[in-house]
Amino acid sequence: MTLIQSSAVSGKSFDWDQARFNMIEQQIRPWDVLDPTVLDLLFKVHRENFVPASHKNLAFVDMEIPIGHGEVMLSPKLEARMLQELSIQSGDAILEVGTGTGYMTALLASLGGHVYSVDIHEEFTRLAGSNLTANGVRNITLETGDAARGWPARGPYDAIVLTGSVPVLPDAFTDMLKPGGRMIAVVGEAPAMEARLITRSVTGAVHAVSLFETAIRPLLNAPQREKFVF
Repeated sequence: MTLIQSSAVSGKSFDWDQARFNMIEQQIRPWDVLDPTVLDLLFKVHRENFVPASHKNLAFVDMEIPIGHGEVMLSPKLEARMLQELSIQSGDAILEVGTGTGYMTALLASLGGHVYSVDIHEEFTRLAGSNLTANGVRNITLETGDAARGWPARGPYDAIVLTGSVPVLPDAFTDMLKPGGRMIAVVGEAPAMEARLITRSVTGAVHAVSLFETAIRPLLNAPQREKFVF
């Protein structure tokens, strides 16, 4: 993968590699991301290349970064933890719902066989395409559409990741998992959300494990929990 590295922010010399090292050692390792494959990848795929220019100096800060349309890049430690939990394999077909700037797409593509990434905002599809091309990432298919209730056209998938939360997880997503497939999603409504790892066994049984509590912005048009009226 060919990566482009910037050397200055606001006219001042900036040591991107040191900032990247600090992010990994001070944010990501302490959050139980210890897989050497994931940690090595975070050094290789330069996050600053996917951050909007106006926020580039925040590329390694432990925060969500606004990218427009009310959307954000997830915090670095959450991206890394999601990647670790998915256990991506070299031949995996992967669905990403919520492309954003393409950073998570690049991480997934670096480990898997092919990434199908869908975003509801056409502007993000174009932006991510430009970022990924500039960084030499080619094993991807980017599409614009509403995938909040699933994206079966390219399925079934070995791995699925939702980069926005859902109040309830539609069965359509687990139905799209291959036997042995894994999915990570943040489920619930603020302030009570949890990251879940959902797996489908070789026999077809679906199992869900709660990983940790967190709170991220919801996917647009995500199905809502039924309200009971008395």
